[in-house]
Amino acid sequence: MIVYPAMDLLGGRCVRLSQGRFDAVTPYLVEPADALAGFTAAGAAWAHIVDLDGARERSPRQHELIADLARAAPLQLQVAGGFRERGQLEAMFDAGVGRVVIGSLAVQNPDLVRRFIEDFGGDRITLALDVNLIEGMPIVASAGWAETSGMSLWDVAALYPEARHMLVTDIGRDGMMNGPNLDLLGEAVARLPDVQIQASGGVSSLDDVRALPTAGVIIGKALWEQRIALAEAIEIAGA
Repeated sequence: MIVYPAMDLLGGRCVRLSQGRFDAVTPYLVEPADALAGFTAAGAAWAHIVDLDGARERSPRQHELIADLARAAPLQLQVAGGFRERGQLEAMFDAGVGRVVIGSLAVQNPDLVRRFIEDFGGDRITLALDVNLIEGMPIVASAGWAETSGMSLWDVAALYPEARHMLVTDIGRDGMMNGPNLDLLGEAVARLPDVQIQASGGVSSLDDVRALPTAGVIIGKALWEQRIALAEAIEIAGA
């Protein structure tokens, strides 16, 4: 399992949000490049970076900063936030980004996202599907969690037979430090055997990492608040 330490950027600074709410921001006094260096020193091969400004505005806002980080970073970057056009993806890949994450656009314009996967390859695109559990069904949210797509996780996944990487977040768990939704993640792994599932939301302890059935895990708040030592998480994950 690959551990992806997460870094959320708002106005060029490292922060964390609770449940995606911009009125619930926790800032951290560390420079983004220094954070990436720390991840590398702990043994991470990848990091997950979110342009929160881009996600909120549905258009890139910090891609120049992220491109600079990618050029200098000693590890691979998976980058999310506001990607809508082919040129935006090309700029990231040209800067050395390993994967680009596509979120709401995967629901709003599946034809375009399928073209991205066809053009750049399934290993360069991660689909991020954020869900609310409604009567036990994982319903995909969009527009920064402000809207519901009305489609289940399984409906959206079926639109992308060529997808190779998928980040699954239970919105109710994100930033809440109460453990991941193991039932949902286990079902995703079983239903989508050809997809590398990344778990996101709620991971708060090394026991959570041990319990995950997924190919990857995004760890954010627990790292930043020093509840999990990244090196230990990587050792447990075995990757």
